[in-house]
Amino acid sequence: MVFTRLGDGSMLELEPEAIKEELLEGTQDAAKRGKIEALDDNEIEKLLEIVTRPGKMVGVEKGNEIIMTGDSPSIGSVPRGYPVNRLQMLQTYERVCGMDTAETGFIDYSYKAVKTVASEERSWVEQASHLLTIPLFYGAMPDLGRYSRPDGPIPNWAELMPQGKISEAREAQEEAVESCVNDLVFIAGEMYEGGAQGIDFDTTGAAGDADFLAALKASEILKKKYPDICIEMGMAGEFVLGMHGELYYDDVRLAGLYPHQQVKLAEKAGATIFGPVVNNISKKSFAYNLARAVTFCKACVEVSGIPVHPNVGLGVGGVTTVEVLPVDVVSRVSVAMAEVGKADGL
Repeated sequence: MVFTRLGDGSMLELEPEAIKEELLEGTQDAAKRGKIEALDDNEIEKLLEIVTRPGKMVGVEKGNEIIMTGDSPSIGSVPRGYPVNRLQMLQTYERVCGMDTAETGFIDYSYKAVKTVASEERSWVEQASHLLTIPLFYGAMPDLGRYSRPDGPIPNWAELMPQGKISEAREAQEEAVESCVNDLVFIAGEMYEGGAQGIDFDTTGAAGDADFLAALKASEILKKKYPDICIEMGMAGEFVLGMHGELYYDDVRLAGLYPHQQVKLAEKAGATIFGPVVNNISKKSFAYNLARAVTFCKACVEVSGIPVHPNVGLGVGGVTTVEVLPVDVVSRVSVAMAEVGKADGL
């Protein structure tokens, strides 16, 4: 029997053959949903070896190391409960955790919220960039929902749709896109000119296809204005929710796109790094979720012309949905993404 887990982090023991069946079921599910190739026999055997490998923590073979980008350590992700300021948190991230890049952001992780304190944040980013050796990203969510009432001035499409006011709901989302694009471009420009080496559009598409469109449009504008800017676009889910349903970018309908389709548009818009997301199913096994995530991400890497950094955090990318992440899961996901998924980073 082999120690493994369920998608909710619960401990589980399975025979190797049962784990292999879970891997096969997971890759076939991803292949069916995304209309992509399932993992072949050799790749399934490699995943089986990674899942069943002895030891609590596992690592990649020498030469298979990949770059890591992070998600806002300076607002509490690392180290939690540690009585230090934001600058010291970033230095801890660099000098203790050994990260390849650092990311900072405002406590209210939304570009709309940052707009009110943009000058202060720019000054802070300049200080941080002088202290760090590794590249510094500034990140937040496009967060399109914040532009609707009661938080914003635009009618709330989530309230209009249940009333059958579909055209009004679509018009509200289109109006929100324009406001969001303006904020994304303004804030990203301020932080880049203030010293940030990169910009992160994090959890893109959380409010659906209009949210994704806003990030794409903003990336296109920023890349024309700052040709050398690094833009990392991390997604919110494995497929784009069609909250609007009729939005297009580069003549491609956004609703329903999976990672291997999303990345082509992100690249076209000017994104430098793409972060695909594959949702975790908590009632399924870790092996099932891992195979699904690797299958989607491998297909994404194969068609991408830019680096792909799969999201491998809480509840995505094969990582279990539990707040304190088990190191046995995180390390195995990392190895699988690097050696089977062929990811450029995490």
